[in-house]
Order: sequence, then structure tokens, then C-alpha cells
Amino acid sequence: MTPILGSVADEELLEEIFAAHAPRIVFHAAAFKHVPLMEEQPLAAISNNIFATEALTQAAAAHGARVLLLSTDKAVAPASVMGATKRVAEQIVLASGGTVLRLGNVLASRDSVAEIFARQIAQGGPITVTDPAARRYFLTLDEAVDLLLTAAAHAEPAALLAPVLPATHYIAELARFMVRELNPEQEIAIQFTGPRPGDKESEALWSAADQTKASSLDGMVLVETALPTEAQLANRLAGLRAALDARDLRDALTHLRGLVPDYTPSGAVLGLAQQCGPRVCL
Repeated sequence: MTPILGSVADEELLEEIFAAHAPRIVFHAAAFKHVPLMEEQPLAAISNNIFATEALTQAAAAHGARVLLLSTDKAVAPASVMGATKRVAEQIVLASGGTVLRLGNVLASRDSVAEIFARQIAQGGPITVTDPAARRYFLTLDEAVDLLLTAAAHAEPAALLAPVLPATHYIAELARFMVRELNPEQEIAIQFTGPRPGDKESEALWSAADQTKASSLDGMVLVETALPTEAQLANRLAGLRAALDARDLRDALTHLRGLVPDYTPSGAVLGLAQQCGPRVCL
């Protein structure tokens, strides 16, 4: 392994890497994923999650490599900028003939809810949960890696894959389980803080408008979803790029919603867009 420090948005660096190492498959997991932070910095999410993905897929295509995008259930009927930008990243990768794998919350990944709960339990609490009704899909790190490697073996181009998971789980129940396992002798309170901007009560790995069919990969399905044509995608990305360059959040949201019609922006993002004019949205 050769670690290289740099940005996935750096086109010259990408060209150097592909020329020097000639990878045949690229696992693309570089993204801004913190939902509340991206609600505060939506232009950063658009720049990194969308246009860095575009730069990577173009470099990969020029060198005959295939991109496998690690995506998220938050891209389905998104309520957050993070989810909407990951949905556009999916469109870009699929248009290039790459593979997309949607996953839920991965336990023990960096800054995952389980990692946060463990820190809070070690400090004696309280454990903070947004909503008692909040539910998510959870996978272990080993399960996520196995799914990613399995998806890499899928030879069919432009495939959107999702694991078949039994059910979502209440986040509050995860918190109670971790207290019992990590500190059963101490009474640790759960504090419900209320949903944050961009949060949903529950997530899904595909929408009601999508179709699923069996795949050749054990434990996964192929998701068939509506996608823009190549020309539509190019035109909408060009409009979004112009809005980003102008730092015009209102125009950027218009183009983002054109790319992701089922995206419902939060009140926080809409309020930020109303406050911002071109080149003053920080």
C-alpha cells in the first residue's frame, strides 16, 4: 500500500496517481458525511461530494478504471444536503458505468453513533439521542467490508446495489444495549435532544418508487431507480457548478433539487439560502 496525502478534488494529483499506479478499481469513500455540519456548510458538501466525485470518475474513465462508490441510505428521498449530494454522486458514478453500494450506519466507523455513545458512557453520561422514535440500519465494520468487496466482484456496469437487511433498529435501544455491555453497574441517563436539521426519523435503502431485483451477489439486490439522461446530467451539473463558483446558495439549491427531485431541504438550509446572496454565503 502506498499512502498519498491529497484531495480527491485535485485533478492533477489524480492524473499522477492513475498514471503511476494504474488501478483497475477505485473504492471511493471520500465524502463529507456529517449531516448537521453540512446543513451549515452546504456549498462545501456540493463541492466535495459532487464535483470531487466527478473529477475522480473522469480520471478513472481516462485510464480504464472502474469506480465503486460507497454511498448511504441518506441518499434515498434525502432530507439533508449530505444525502442529496451523495445521490448526485451516485448518478455521476452510474453514468460512468461504475458501481454504487448503499449502506446504513456502520458501527465502529469513525465518529459513528456507537463510537459517540462509547465516549459518553465512559464519561458517565448522559447519552444523547435525537428522538426516541429514530431508527436506523446498522452494520458491523466487518459486514460493511465484506459487502464492499463482494460488490467489487459485480461485473455488470452501472449497478446500484444494496444489502438485504432485516429491519431498522431504534437508536435508543442501541444506547441501552451499550450501557448494559460497557457499564452495567452505573445508571446512565439518555437525553433526547430533538431532531437536528437534515435528520429523518428513519432511513431506507431504496424508495417506494424504486424497483429491486435479485442480483448474483449473496445478500444484495440490484436497485433500479430513475436517472437523468447523460445530457440532462451534464447540463444540470454545469448549472450547479456555475452556482457554486458564484457562491449562490439559492441557485445551487435550485439545481440540486433539479438533480434530486425528491430532496426536501431542511428549514435551516432554506433559511440560510434566504440570507445569502451571490458571493456572500459563507
